[in-house]
Amino acid sequence: MIEEQQQGIRLQSWLRLLREGGPAGESADALCRYVRACPGVQQAYWLGWQERGRIYAHEGRGPDLPPGQGDPLQASDLALYRALQRRRYLSLEQARELPCWLAGRLRRAGQAHGGLLPLAQPRPGILLVAMAPGADPAWLPELGVLLHSLLAQLPLMAASSPLLNADPQAAIEFEPDATPRALNAAMQRLLGERPLIEVAALLPVNYRQLVSACLGQGRAIGEVEAQVGERILLWQFIPEPAERRVLARCRDATEELTASREAAVATRLYRLITENTTDLISRHTPDGCFLDASPASWVLLGYWPEQLRGQPVQPLLHPRDRALQLRRAGEALARDGYLTLTYRVRHRQGHYLWFETACRAIRETYTGAVVEVVCVSRDITARVQAEENNRRLAEVVKANTDLVLFIDPEGRLTSVNPSGRRALGIEEGGALPALAALMSGEDFARLQRQGWAAAERDGAWTAEARLLPQGGGAALTVSLVLLAHKGAGGQYYFSLVARDMTERELREAQQRRHQDELAHTARLVTLGELASGIAHEINQPLAAVVNYAGASLRYLNGMADNPGALDKVAEGLHRITGHARHAAEVISRLRGFLRKGQRRMQALDMEEVVREAIDFCAWEAARHRITIVPQLAPALPVVYGDPVLLEQVLLNLLRNAIEANRERHPDADSRIRLRVEAEPERLLLRVSDQGPGVGPEQRARLFTPFYTSKADGLGLGLSMSRSIVEGFGGGLDLEPNGSEGATFYCWLPRRPEDGAGNAIAGEQRTGGQ
Repeated sequence: MIEEQQQGIRLQSWLRLLREGGPAGESADALCRYVRACPGVQQAYWLGWQERGRIYAHEGRGPDLPPGQGDPLQASDLALYRALQRRRYLSLEQARELPCWLAGRLRRAGQAHGGLLPLAQPRPGILLVAMAPGADPAWLPELGVLLHSLLAQLPLMAASSPLLNADPQAAIEFEPDATPRALNAAMQRLLGERPLIEVAALLPVNYRQLVSACLGQGRAIGEVEAQVGERILLWQFIPEPAERRVLARCRDATEELTASREAAVATRLYRLITENTTDLISRHTPDGCFLDASPASWVLLGYWPEQLRGQPVQPLLHPRDRALQLRRAGEALARDGYLTLTYRVRHRQGHYLWFETACRAIRETYTGAVVEVVCVSRDITARVQAEENNRRLAEVVKANTDLVLFIDPEGRLTSVNPSGRRALGIEEGGALPALAALMSGEDFARLQRQGWAAAERDGAWTAEARLLPQGGGAALTVSLVLLAHKGAGGQYYFSLVARDMTERELREAQQRRHQDELAHTARLVTLGELASGIAHEINQPLAAVVNYAGASLRYLNGMADNPGALDKVAEGLHRITGHARHAAEVISRLRGFLRKGQRRMQALDMEEVVREAIDFCAWEAARHRITIVPQLAPALPVVYGDPVLLEQVLLNLLRNAIEANRERHPDADSRIRLRVEAEPERLLLRVSDQGPGVGPEQRARLFTPFYTSKADGLGLGLSMSRSIVEGFGGGLDLEPNGSEGATFYCWLPRRPEDGAGNAIAGEQRTGGQ
């Protein structure tokens, strides 16, 4: 049923085009569309008679037949024309037998099943209908009769709407029930080769309701949208009440609506960006008054846009920037049309911020005068402060007396400060050498092996090294600090800060010399204080020598009367030798203690050092009824130091303990303990007395130079002893002991031993003593 309606519409469209005198090609196309929709039809052609050329030529936009055989200039279809004058139907088999140009075209096209129908309108010609193989062409003569009948009744048919005929836009005429009645040529072109049933696909989905509403309300309904693939059609429904018809016309609004929708989306997007951006977007008059501003003005300046509209920008600028920036802005915008400014602007709360503003001038079309200025401003206070800090840091690096070298992620030098250039012999502006050329092979290998990884892991790596100036010269002993800085891309940059330690080493050596001189003086003072004990130790062997010498002389004089006298003399001489050797050892020990020469770092025999220190104090301790008890752990580890200086430290601690014991136990026996024990990483010596102890006030100043609780003391013993021990890498301090005496502990670092049991440490020689 629907197909029959569609066929009827196609036929009416053909008749309408004929009735209204439409273009011959369009009426031919309409007729061919109608015939192609008939059952069994493979193709349909309209061939108009060319009186001058005496051939049938194709008309319309459909496919054409191929040319015939022979010379086209000799072509003629006159025989076929005369045959069709006598008949209203001719089969294709019959036509192919005639001596005409069309017969050759049919043979070349392979068309042999179908027929030819001669028609006088729209102008003389033939309708060529090619049937599919096996289809029955018996109804073709009846079609010819129908078409001739319709052409005969054409003058009597009612004309369609004038609007439909004259409308350049695609249009359809509807019956009251929304059945399509007629199409205009533009609608035929829009529909194309699609079947007429698909015309509904071009209409709004509710077109039936629209037709009914249009007639019922007696008013036009316009701008109804229909989506057809990628295209958008806008329909208007116009009522014709007298004819009880509705004319629906459409236009392709794809570009218009797409552009409008994209513009609406862009407008919403721009509005969203403007309202939510952290930058301040503002419009100004040429003299600087606010026309409008984005909501970011509240966050950046403390003003809402409504408060800024109509207000001049000048009061917001810093007084130093006001005149200069406005003058520069006016000149640059008039000349170039754009400008970027950096200036200070006052927040509503009174403090100033740094702003960066990009300005763009809007000009009048014809005169080119600036009528408006659009600005985008952002707060760059943090950036300006960071740049200022960086500038100050750069000046500090430039003026720094330390050597500062900047290194890229590949380990290449990129910059060296002036101090570094002077110290390393690098000319200003000259090419920078490789880092390996500035360091000894061992130091560079250590940097490669440990430095880079440690700096990336911990942020910094420190080491002692020697830098080699370019062009020769003495190597610089430096303290290195390698700093790692992570870049924005995740890669590491490095800074190498080197401090020349040559002057420090000289100062330290001089300080050690002064310290050793002071230590030597202190030893002299100590020996002066121990003079009576030392004299006792020397007088005893000397008195024994005198006694044994006198006895030996007496035995020699009485040898005649005493045969055993010779043995007594021999025994005396032996005893004289022993006491003389003892006196010599005392003097040798005194000379060693008073030695003044280079400090000698060596593996220490702690038992010998402790014994000699106790021997020095033995007579003084015995005189005051004090017993010194040594407690040495077995298999003491190896430590390094100068034996004379360490003996001086122990002597100071023992003599202080003797003084403390004598103060608390003046006429009684007392005891001092000297303990030596090994810990995992150090050797610990403790000297414990039974004196009155050390109070909090004394403890705070105990190791301060020139502080002493003795009436005739110098106050240098403990401070000097701590300096000596710290020079060995150890320490000296007081253990909290309550009121039961005092315990001073001294510790020295242990040294690793090789397979032979020798400490792995090179002998060091530093300043004189």
